[in-house]
Amino acid sequence: MASSRSGFAALLRAWRDRLAPADAGFTVTDGRRAPGLRREELAQLAGLSVDYVLRLEQGRAKHPSDQVVGALARALQLSRAERDQLYRSAGLLPPQDGTVSTHVPAGIQRLASRLGDVPIGVFTADWTLVWWNTPWTALFGDAGVLPVAERNLARALFGNGVAHDLMLPVRSERGQDAFEASIVADLKDAASRYPADAPLDRLVRELREESDAFAHHWATQTAAVQHTTDRKTIRHPEIGDIRLDCDVLIVPGADLRMVTYTAATGSGDAGKLDLLRVTGGRTATALP
Repeated sequence: MASSRSGFAALLRAWRDRLAPADAGFTVTDGRRAPGLRREELAQLAGLSVDYVLRLEQGRAKHPSDQVVGALARALQLSRAERDQLYRSAGLLPPQDGTVSTHVPAGIQRLASRLGDVPIGVFTADWTLVWWNTPWTALFGDAGVLPVAERNLARALFGNGVAHDLMLPVRSERGQDAFEASIVADLKDAASRYPADAPLDRLVRELREESDAFAHHWATQTAAVQHTTDRKTIRHPEIGDIRLDCDVLIVPGADLRMVTYTAATGSGDAGKLDLLRVTGGRTATALP
């Protein structure tokens, strides 16, 4: 077990040193000595404390959870083979085929990181948020402070937990009922493709019990349009209403959704986005 912990710590340090800060969305300034990510940057990307990352790299944190290892693998932009190696070095089984994947390919992360002015969130097939950039945090808050299970759009819409409590008021141009129906339609599709995924099954069962609206949409036989594009008005606590185009881009081969929010150049809403980028937005957190 000690050698396994040592292997995990060594991999963590080596892969942190390997990742270029610019590829992770950080601005490189003169005088920077670290060739790769700083420890605090990795902690920020993975939604962990700096102290916990330090203890992991020193082998003092002995039993990282599946969620922690998955977050580190995404933050370090590991390939699938490297991700599986990191899981095994932590004494865990790698994610199995036939379940909802939380792996975000490095190329997708680099692409999203270089679109630095656009709020971007990457969601899995069950609408769990697994990657987001700084403009996203400015617009919606830091999802890293939420428990992993609560970083889910369906839970924010229909659940009774912290994600629902902190969700910003958002008005869909398509209408709230149509928006909710589209998210449930996506979950129904995911459930049909991943019948062995236990967390997805638990999510559906809990939301059917907690929410009459979710249960109604789930029981509806008429096929709903899945969530792709929309125009939304977000009531931000610091800048007021901001009206943005929401586009959902499907990542082929990865079963991920990259959600972007943009405004027309020169518009008042674009100016509000610029203000958020400067000020950093709110300190609380929410999902769109």
